Amino acid sequence: MRKKLALIAFGGNAMLEAGEKGTAREQYRNAQKAAQLMVEIVRKGYELIIVHGNGPQVGNLLLQMEAAANTIPAFPLDVCDAMTEGSMGYMLERAVLNELRKRSIDKEVATVLTQVVVDREDKAFLHPTKPIGPFYNAFRAAQLKRENKWQMVEDAGRGFRRVVPSPLPIDIIPKRAIRALVERGVVTIAAGGGGIPVFINSSGLVEGVEAVIDKDHASALIAREARAELFIILTGVDRVWENFGKENARPIARMDVEQARRMLEAGQFPPGSMGPKIVAAIDYINGGGHEVMITSAEKLKAALAGRSGTIIHRRRGGHDAAAKASKGE
Repeated sequence: MRKKLALIAFGGNAMLEAGEKGTAREQYRNAQKAAQLMVEIVRKGYELIIVHGNGPQVGNLLLQMEAAANTIPAFPLDVCDAMTEGSMGYMLERAVLNELRKRSIDKEVATVLTQVVVDREDKAFLHPTKPIGPFYNAFRAAQLKRENKWQMVEDAGRGFRRVVPSPLPIDIIPKRAIRALVERGVVTIAAGGGGIPVFINSSGLVEGVEAVIDKDHASALIAREARAELFIILTGVDRVWENFGKENARPIARMDVEQARRMLEAGQFPPGSMGPKIVAAIDYINGGGHEVMITSAEKLKAALAGRSGTIIHRRRGGHDAAAKASKGE
C-alpha cells in the first residue's frame, strides 16, 4: 500500500526570477531552492509529483530562434514545449535528487516528457489569446503573420506578439507510466509547462499542435488521474483573499468547494491571476480529489504545518490531509 500522494504545481518564474538573464547557472541555483521545498513535502510522508511552469523559458527559447532565424529553421511550439520540459526537468531532477541525498532519503527522481491531449475542436483554437515569445515591430510582425500564418496582437504599446490557443487538457497520454513511478516511490516530474499539447487525429494517431496548456489545469488532471490526496498550488500570495486589494480584504484559511465556486462566479478571483487556480482546484475536487492547498513558496513549510495557506476541501468538516500531515499522522 503506497503512502499518501501530493502533487505540487509552481510557475516557471520560480526557476527564472525577474532581473535574471536566464543562464543555466541561475536556473539551477533556483532549482536548488525549489528542491528544498519539494523535499519538505516528502519529509511530511507524501509520495510526490512535481509540475512546473515554463513560460519565461519558452520565451527565451523563442528569442534565441528568432535571433538565428536566417541561419537555422525554427521549431514549432510543441517541440519548444518538449525542449524546455526536458531541460528544466533535468535541472529539477538533479536538484531534488541531491537534496534527498543530503538528507539521507533513499529515493529516485525521474522526469516524464508528458504529452497532454486537447480537443482539436476546442473553441480556444478559434480565438487564440495567449501571448508568447518576443515583441516584434510592425514590419516583422506582418512578415511573420504572412509567412507563418501566425496571429499577432499589439501588446501594451511595446510591440506585437504572437498569440496562440490555450485549450483545456482532456487526457494524459503517459498516465499509467506516471502512476507506476509514483507507486514505486519515485519522485516524478511531469507535465512541465502544462505538458506537450497533442490531439488524436481521425486515424487515432497522435499529432502535435501549436498551443499552450495552463499548467494548473494540467496539474489538476494529473492529480485526479494519479489519485493524489493533496494538490498544492504555489502562487505569489500566502493565502487566497476575499476582496483582494481592497480595504475590507480578508484572508481565507479554509473554504469548501461550493464556497470557492460561488466566490469565483461573483468575480472575486480574476481570470488573469487567482481565477485559473481556483478553477483548477474546483475541477480537481469535483473529479474526486480531496484537498487543495494554495500558498506561496515562502510559506509552504508553514502551510504544511497548518499555520498558513488556504485549504479548499470537498465539504465542511471533511477530510484534511494537510492537517494530518502537520500532526505527523
